[in-house]
Amino acid sequence: MNVFLFDFDDTVYDYDFRRRLPALSILTGVSQYALAKQWWAGGFERRAEAGEWPTSDEYLAKFAEVTGATISLENWRETRMLASTPIPGAIEAVLRAAELGRVGILTNNPSPFRECFGFLAPEISGAIGEDVLVSADLRVRKPDAEIYEIAAEHFDADPKDVFFTDDSTENVEGAVAVGMHGHKLRWVNGVADISGLNDSIEKFLKR
Repeated sequence: MNVFLFDFDDTVYDYDFRRRLPALSILTGVSQYALAKQWWAGGFERRAEAGEWPTSDEYLAKFAEVTGATISLENWRETRMLASTPIPGAIEAVLRAAELGRVGILTNNPSPFRECFGFLAPEISGAIGEDVLVSADLRVRKPDAEIYEIAAEHFDADPKDVFFTDDSTENVEGAVAVGMHGHKLRWVNGVADISGLNDSIEKFLKR
């Protein structure tokens, strides 16, 4: 069985935090500087991605406690959607992979991500189904070896039958270290190299 795992941000969807932060600031009345410093620079998002607040309610409550900014899950979803744009060619690569085997998302993100996935990724949610593997749910972040091992177990697959792509060298190396086929999605002058991704998929299929 072929398994294709894709990172989400800057791999299938272009993530632009500069669009999200102003929207959060306008929505909550808390300055962009305060939000960024207290939550993201303060390390709370990274801790959330590692599963410290494993439900959306817990995440949103902690966000309000730390920043003074109260938001609903719908607010989180809407501002997150503003920051995510489909990458030309990447969507097609995911859909093609779904015809060649099982396909999933493996992403470092907090607990609301999985709950909102269908809204964040309508172009691919049908192909992905329930195979949305979020670090907050797994309680471990890429590039820790454990997250790739959990992912392979989820699909009941040998790592050698898993293709993984990410825009982070470190994350790809983590996958390769456990025996997966890894591909780093490269960006050239702000454009994702989808031809390189497709070539790597072809090589994986011929293994």
